[in-house]
Amino acid sequence: MSAQPITGGCQCGAVRYVCESLGRPSICHCRMCQKAFGGFFAPLVTGIGIRWTRGTRKFFHSSSSNYRSFCENCGTPLTYEHETYGIEIAIGTLDNPDIAIPQLQVNLQDQRACFANLAHTPKPTETQLASLKAWNGQVVSYQHPDHDTEVWPPETGRKP
Repeated sequence: MSAQPITGGCQCGAVRYVCESLGRPSICHCRMCQKAFGGFFAPLVTGIGIRWTRGTRKFFHSSSSNYRSFCENCGTPLTYEHETYGIEIAIGTLDNPDIAIPQLQVNLQDQRACFANLAHTPKPTETQLASLKAWNGQVVSYQHPDHDTEVWPPETGRKP
């Protein structure tokens, strides 16, 4: 059991959870995970003793034995669930994703070709970095903070 509670939730804060501990973090390259996450792979970690503390998840029965859950409000992918093996949590939904550094990659037959060289993709120049920093500095985030809150939803003054 962790000294600090292991907490997390979706981008908007409508769905929150707490875990007793975490299992093995991994990256799944299967095509279903790519589509579910809208990315090149799915970073997942087993959630042990997970308890949902706010909101209700929506489910999609993605295969004959698997379910995926997500926030119906903001669309954040939350879990991959297997009837036998339990719940895998999307690592990015943890309030501190650094506690679940992937230790294994699976389903490499579906890995996107660009992933093998991703670390060698060019990075922005100093001028571009300064421009990005200036732009990001003026953005006001309405994302839920990386910790539990008493009130949801927060009052942003904006309507979709």
